[in-house]
Amino acid sequence: MSSVSVREFSYNPSAMFNRVEQGETIEVTRHGKVIAVLLPGSAGLGRYSPLVAKGLIRLKATTTADLDRMPSYDVPADVSPLDLLLEARAEDDR
Repeated sequence: MSSVSVREFSYNPSAMFNRVEQGETIEVTRHGKVIAVLLPGSAGLGRYSPLVAKGLIRLKATTTADLDRMPSYDVPADVSPLDLLLEARAEDDR
């Protein structure tokens, strides 16, 4: 994941969008604080986009190919995905 300042972004936003279109994720910062994250528009992100938008998770993958390799879980509507993940991690530690 790359990081650019608001100033750098404002100089050439089309170049930033081109990088994102190529699969790169870019954090936009102001005074060192992340204020936006540009994510590639991809079907691989569909499941995670709402969580990223709410700030509940941060993706560290840099390409859509990395995101496509992330596991996918079938989660019933009445179950918390976080609870399932923590349960799976607990089972792995046993």
